[in-house]
Amino acid sequence: MPDAAYVFRVRFRLDPDAENVSLAPRTFETTMERAADPPGEEGWLFFRDNLWRGAANDPGYLRELAEEALGVPVESVEFRELRTTAEHLAALKEAIAEELPRGTFGNADTPEAVIRNYLGSSVHVRPEGS
Repeated sequence: MPDAAYVFRVRFRLDPDAENVSLAPRTFETTMERAADPPGEEGWLFFRDNLWRGAANDPGYLRELAEEALGVPVESVEFRELRTTAEHLAALKEAIAEELPRGTFGNADTPEAVIRNYLGSSVHVRPEGS
């Protein structure tokens, strides 16, 4: 299990190619987790690029990413939470603090403000190993 993951609620549709096949229901919901890249490494700014105030800032783009990952047509994607460990969250705050002078996060002046701006209150800290 990764130290942290972005958790999404995904609604997808199955459209069988065969004429003699039908489905009921054709639409399903599931929980999808995307492993969070380690703070400071390539891809770690996923939250900045895709979320705002705890919601998808471009639902269409996140839908495309989910379709690529799942291989099925996706109707909707909703961000649920960043599920993380205390250790990963501390490393994330440290990496954010290092980026603040560069203006990477707009007007935010603390790691806590950055997390609130992009993730809202959707951060779930879990005990190590769970």
